[in-house]
Amino acid sequence: MEPQRKVVKLPDGDFEFWMRPLTLAQRAKAQKLAGGDDATSFALQLLVMVARDADGQPLFVPGELAELRNAIPAKVVDDLMLAMLDAQPKDEEVEEEVIDPKPSAPSSKKTAP
Repeated sequence: MEPQRKVVKLPDGDFEFWMRPLTLAQRAKAQKLAGGDDATSFALQLLVMVARDADGQPLFVPGELAELRNAIPAKVVDDLMLAMLDAQPKDEEVEEEVIDPKPSAPSSKKTAP
């Protein structure tokens, strides 16, 4: 799981950070630390946990959460969350394959000849 480069557009330039693919444990921890269903708190917790510079050093510490909450516009937080969760942008159409969780079993009924 190699670190991936992420870039998010800011009003005054680009914000670049590196992160390894998000694990289920990281997601659960960020949700717990966010304390509820607040997407902004979740995104900021996740950003503090996973954002690294090119050398792998953390960009933020938990003590900076209040400052980040006051400094980052809501739209940027949304963009950061999409980048961290590897979500597809809304303007890109992605063909999704529908998978039936129950495989179809051959019918046991026999038809009369």
